[in-house]
Amino acid sequence: MVALQQKKTDSLNPLDVLQEQMASDMDAVNVMILQNMQSEVPLIPQLASYLIAAGGKRIRPLLTLSCTALFDGDMKRAHALSAAVEFIHTATLLHDDVVDDSDERRGKKSANVVFGNEASVLVGDFLFSRAFQLMVSDGNLDILRILSNASAVIAEGEVMQLAAQNNIDTTMTEYEAVIEGKTASLFAAACEVGPIIADQPKEIVSAMRNYGLYLGMAFQVIDDVLDYNANREKLGKAVGDDFREGKMTAPVIFAIQKADATEREFWQRTLGDKNQNDADLATAQQLIKKHNTLAQGIEMAQTYGGRAIASLEIIPDGTLKETLKDLISFTINREF
Repeated sequence: MVALQQKKTDSLNPLDVLQEQMASDMDAVNVMILQNMQSEVPLIPQLASYLIAAGGKRIRPLLTLSCTALFDGDMKRAHALSAAVEFIHTATLLHDDVVDDSDERRGKKSANVVFGNEASVLVGDFLFSRAFQLMVSDGNLDILRILSNASAVIAEGEVMQLAAQNNIDTTMTEYEAVIEGKTASLFAAACEVGPIIADQPKEIVSAMRNYGLYLGMAFQVIDDVLDYNANREKLGKAVGDDFREGKMTAPVIFAIQKADATEREFWQRTLGDKNQNDADLATAQQLIKKHNTLAQGIEMAQTYGGRAIASLEIIPDGTLKETLKDLISFTINREF
């Protein structure tokens, strides 16, 4: 495993550095996002603006921009495709919050709470459509294939997660398939688009796709770890949402694998049978701490991070490459 150490400096974190490096391009992407979420139906830009204004680091479009700039590709094309990537992501957030009956997103009331489930689903559909319009306008069939496939895989991943929900016999292999679909597939596509814009050879395209895939896997594993051991304000949602929704994530799967009979009964009641009381989250956190499964989750993310770093070995050295490498450790070492 490649060692991933958190850097203790007063400098900007790698995501902030990446945002600075791509600042003018990200400004152009934000203009395209604003232009393409407009509609004569007032509720559409109103709801889309609400979610987009809630913040977020725009990591997926930043990856498309940086993976294009890395190879001196056409940044105007990257602007439009980065906006498409962000629309796909935003649409999935709208749909996810409806499916999960979420109350909060990035520290604010979720769009489905403010505008209703029906509006959230339909505006999510609108954003998906806008994303496909931007892809088609680019005219590259490989890019259209990559991003449309990612959209389908995301939906499959969400359905797989729904099927695994409340099933305490869910395996780690099944969990990894879920997070690859629902999260890592879009990271992979966002990174793969860049070298295609820049007409790079297949081995470079494959390397950047793998970088995005493994970064996305690490990102989601850490998100799932944080749900059991994070500060509410930093997480942007209520800690323990995954537990309350019965989602089978790495910390829980590892804990169930180590559970004795009494502990397994607890997991079956709370997750399998959806019979929870106010004290159960604290008990779940105690069991996760007892079996040290947060550390196992972090180790799992580090393994994916090591693979992401290895994927970049083929890429010529440079400042942007170093930032992408640093982004891996930053993703894994987010504050708990």
